[in-house]
Amino acid sequence: MTSTPLKIAIAGLGTVGGGTVELLTEQADLLAGRAGRRLEIVAASALERPAGLALDGVQFFTDARVLAREAEYDVLVELIGGASGVALDVVRAALERGKSVVTANKAMIAHHGVELARLAEQTGANIGFEASVGGGIPIIKSLREGLAGNRVTKVMGILNGTCNFILSTMQDTGRDFADVLAEAQALGYAEADPTFDIDGIDTAHKLAILASLAFAMPVSIDAVTCEGIRHVSALDIRYAQELGYRIKLLGVATISDINGEMAVECRVYPAMVPLSFPLAHVGGPFNAIVTEGDFVGRTVLEGRGAGARPTASAVVADLMDLATGRVGPTFGVPVDRLEPRPTAPRGTGRSAWYIRLMVRDEPGVFADIAAALRDEKVSMEQIIQRGRAPNQTVPVVMTVHETDEAAMLRAVARINGLSSVAEPPRLIRIESL
Repeated sequence: MTSTPLKIAIAGLGTVGGGTVELLTEQADLLAGRAGRRLEIVAASALERPAGLALDGVQFFTDARVLAREAEYDVLVELIGGASGVALDVVRAALERGKSVVTANKAMIAHHGVELARLAEQTGANIGFEASVGGGIPIIKSLREGLAGNRVTKVMGILNGTCNFILSTMQDTGRDFADVLAEAQALGYAEADPTFDIDGIDTAHKLAILASLAFAMPVSIDAVTCEGIRHVSALDIRYAQELGYRIKLLGVATISDINGEMAVECRVYPAMVPLSFPLAHVGGPFNAIVTEGDFVGRTVLEGRGAGARPTASAVVADLMDLATGRVGPTFGVPVDRLEPRPTAPRGTGRSAWYIRLMVRDEPGVFADIAAALRDEKVSMEQIIQRGRAPNQTVPVVMTVHETDEAAMLRAVARINGLSSVAEPPRLIRIESL
């Protein structure tokens, strides 16, 4: 064992920062034995010194920017959060000094990852961001190293624990979205302003990172189209169960040949997942990620997607790589070899669909709906309508066979214009796996 420790500075001592300090303290001997050297916290910053953390003898700063510029360390662990501001300032400052960085900050990597990776290459530093996607799931290492011998064609998964908790609880209890969201906020799974999670923005950041690693392309958050879960109702959950599905918010990135070019499609959307597929049974705040490669086939990783201990585990995994010299380019290849990819045009994909309509029960309704589908060459698979309620609104649920997205959207727009349709149709993809 070498006598030279890995000197660590931690910027941000909130939930994940505190968990990282605890892990490094409690597992110090285990880590030293595996790394061949000690992992030593030498500096830390927060707005005030937290009670209860083992920080005796650690140089403390109330300004993270000063820590990044002036403390003596080998690696800076950024756990402040946010795409820009203080977090970005401290990471740039560390990299400019040639100091390596470990971060859990998916927003920063999604928006500034290429810039930061180029700066790291220029100064001889390294960037680890395992904790930015999937909590304790080692998906970054899997894509960058474990699947290096494969051409990965698809990455998809449940990437947001808040949304998965809400949808799983709706499934288990029959309660509606607003009620379960309030419970998630009370339990601390959702923020007071839940927009980042329930509108799919958090998932989009993570998907952009995964697509970059999977397809050797620059990180591009602008390439991700996004739909959240606000409009998923308890009625949709019940019909999904009856049809053999569960509704999950998915991030899906694929690469395929479109007109002779390898084009990428990155989308976040609620989907009907068949009960026969593992993702359907991932409940509560858990995450799961599926990859498909040409030699390995399909892999599935599942675990806790957030929380102090799982995320700290991922942070320390990156620290261990730095301690042992197991490092490489940030996104698997040097920045200049990241290849920009065209984005698959919206509407070019194909999917099966679930459609829920709220219609007035009157003569001719089905004929009008069927005509809209027929004219766009959309083929119905099955219809569910129970009971009659003349002159009242009733739910009608349909599933349709795989069809062009553009045709499906045109048909739904026409259906929405029918006088017998009382509210906008609810359209949910049926994932074919």
